[in-house]
Formats: sequence, structure tokens, C-alpha cells
Amino acid sequence: MKNRIVRGVAGSFVLISLLLAVYVNINWLWFTAFVGANLLQSSLTHWCLMDKILEKLGVSDEVKSAQKC
Repeated sequence: MKNRIVRGVAGSFVLISLLLAVYVNINWLWFTAFVGANLLQSSLTHWCLMDKILEKLGVSDEVKSAQKC
């Protein structure tokens, strides 16, 4: 569950920052780059701040048997 939330938040941040760059100010692309850099860093180090935040909020990695494919 945490993995899906992390991916959803990252994807939302990228899409929102792209829209803001097009309609508000091009400097919003720096936020897109920041999200991408954090995704790359987490793939190399296996540490993600959003993952730690979700742990503190009580979100678990468990998948219920009805949701397994």
C-alpha cells in the first residue's frame, strides 16, 4: 500500500508542477527536477522520506488477500 501511495504522490507532484510551469511560471520545472532527483536517490539508497512519513501515519505495506493478483 505504501508503495502505491508514494508512486501516486510522486506522479501527482510531477504532473501538477508541469501544469504550473506551463500556466504560471517556468521555474516550477525545478520542482519537477527535485521530485525526479528524489526518485533516483531512493532507487539507489532504498531510503524515501515519504515512506518514513507514511510509516509514522500508520500506513502499512500489507496487501490483503483479496487485493493480490
